Amino acid sequence: MRLDLYQAETALIAQEQTALLDEARETILAGSTLSRLEQNGVLHAIQMLVENAIGKAKQLLKAAGKQVPLSAYDSFLGLAELGAVQSSDLTAWNAAIGLRNRIVHDYMNIDMPRVLDLVKSRQYRFITDFLLAPMASDTL
Repeated sequence: MRLDLYQAETALIAQEQTALLDEARETILAGSTLSRLEQNGVLHAIQMLVENAIGKAKQLLKAAGKQVPLSAYDSFLGLAELGAVQSSDLTAWNAAIGLRNRIVHDYMNIDMPRVLDLVKSRQYRFITDFLLAPMASDTL
């Protein structure tokens, strides 16, 4: 797929999922409790954002002529080595990937109040910023 088309799809997904998380945040800040269905929507939106970011990371590595690792963690490490993400942000990326893994594989052990705190403090926005940033291969 062409990078410009991939970026357009990436941005669309990022905007949609971020809007859902922003809406959930407003509900939380208004003092309302999210229903179980809304909480599941929050988890799904986070999962989609992180998976979208992992896909973009791998596309960027591929465009830069680098070997694309299987591990999402290694993908962001590779981007840091290229200067496409800050090394200081790797801890946040590792936490986001870990949360995604928990949502998908360890769903019975999710600390929902902690997830809602992450939403309340907009900690998902760094993922959105990455996804909305231009994806030109010549910037790597």
